[in-house]
Amino acid sequence: MAATPYDEAVPLESDCELLVVGGGINGAGIARDAAGRGLSVLLCEQHDLAAHTSSASTKLIHGGLRYLEYYEFRLVRKALAEREVLLRSAPHIIWPLSFVMPHARGQRPAWLIRAGLFLYDHLARRELLPASHGIDLRKHVAGQPLKPEFRRGFVYADGWVDDARLVVLNAIDAKEHGARIHTRTRCTALLRDGQYWRATLQHGDGRQSTVRARAVVNAAGPWTSDFLQQAAPGNHRQHVRLIKGSHIVVKRLFAHDHAYIFQHHDGRIVFAIPYEHDFTLIGTTDLDYHGDSARVEIDAAEIAYLCALSSEYFSQPIVPADVVWTYAGLRPLVEEAAASQEDAKAVTRDYRFELDQEGHGPPLLSIFGGKITTFRKLAEEALDLLAPLLGNKHGAWTENACLPGGDLFGSEPSNRSVREFGQFVLALQRQYGWLPAALVARYARAYGSRTHVLLAGRSSVPEMGEEIAASLYAAEVDYLQRHEWAVSADDILWRRSKLGLHLPPETAARLESWLQDHPYKNT
Repeated sequence: MAATPYDEAVPLESDCELLVVGGGINGAGIARDAAGRGLSVLLCEQHDLAAHTSSASTKLIHGGLRYLEYYEFRLVRKALAEREVLLRSAPHIIWPLSFVMPHARGQRPAWLIRAGLFLYDHLARRELLPASHGIDLRKHVAGQPLKPEFRRGFVYADGWVDDARLVVLNAIDAKEHGARIHTRTRCTALLRDGQYWRATLQHGDGRQSTVRARAVVNAAGPWTSDFLQQAAPGNHRQHVRLIKGSHIVVKRLFAHDHAYIFQHHDGRIVFAIPYEHDFTLIGTTDLDYHGDSARVEIDAAEIAYLCALSSEYFSQPIVPADVVWTYAGLRPLVEEAAASQEDAKAVTRDYRFELDQEGHGPPLLSIFGGKITTFRKLAEEALDLLAPLLGNKHGAWTENACLPGGDLFGSEPSNRSVREFGQFVLALQRQYGWLPAALVARYARAYGSRTHVLLAGRSSVPEMGEEIAASLYAAEVDYLQRHEWAVSADDILWRRSKLGLHLPPETAARLESWLQDHPYKNT
């Protein structure tokens, strides 16, 4: 493995006010919020940022239309409000997406769907997205790939997100507010020591260090219950229920830019979403999971299920042989006693906190549940709870702050950045006319205004360094190592980007060899 790009040399012992365990979206969001409030923060993640749950979502910023069926009005309202906040804060990695819901006999009546969509439109203030409406699929472009029996449909809007990059941007912002971010670093022991926690960290290169913290956040995702039991043995109110969600990717099934939401007779839904220009993403499943949390894979039955359900709608049948890539992840949802026998799809996507202050000792806050759309609100509420215990009075701040790269037309989040992203891309392509326009467009989507950092001091293609693979230059790899904690080929090809989908299979080995031959130096 290439050298781990630590922010700084790791001391054998160090202090911080807040130790965050877990580098998924909740951990990164909490570290960002806490550092911005002036707290000294250290985040440790046993693998890469977004290595598990947070890179395996359906990649939607949405209120959760189907949660209305379970009367989760508070959760949907909160998520819809956050949808607007996030669209403005990171318009390069989050953007509007229209969904088409074909209607068929035997499904919920049309009037009920219209009523649900009206409620979805009006539960929270909406400035950036259009209202829902009905369509004639025989005349609408979205009807062309569907079977002819689907004549009527509904269109509503939500948001798309590059989920793994969202985690990374939160970690970058945390670092720029003073946090220390340590990937490939596992917290192997956590003990109370008077008014402090004493944590033992095992780093990926074999080093071990000790951190003394005034408070700890357990944002370990699928490992939350295990970590809590390790740190504070005993009976706890909250537990994690692990639900596996799997996705398949096939070659592009339709030419337009709408997504689809398909209903199954068992009440489940599946999305079919334009993905990476050349592909269609289909998912997800909802299955209880009891295996190894570090080794989660789609199985043949899930692939068959997603293919069969999609084929009920699309004119072109989809078979397992069409699948070019798959991914699966665990949703660490809240296990509620009353819902322990409920079908996985009905388990709440809301979040819960458990605060442990045994004997008025240092606090341990464990995070249970949540969804990517509400991560910022979760982090804000977590810090509103913890900050007073640490004597911090800074207050919430992230609602009106851009994530790194999101400040396209000024430092404040704005509707303009969402509505005029295309103009931003065109201006960037003119400024860097010596690069292929398609490459600049990819940089704009990945890095936003930070594209200027990536390209600083360069004015020709030779100055980008070696082209390690098609459109992947040494300059970008250096940027990802220097600013985004990228270490391995998988980090670069599958989490910092999805270049792995577009490049030949042997690219990973070639890139890994290149990384070994060009060890990262933190200068």
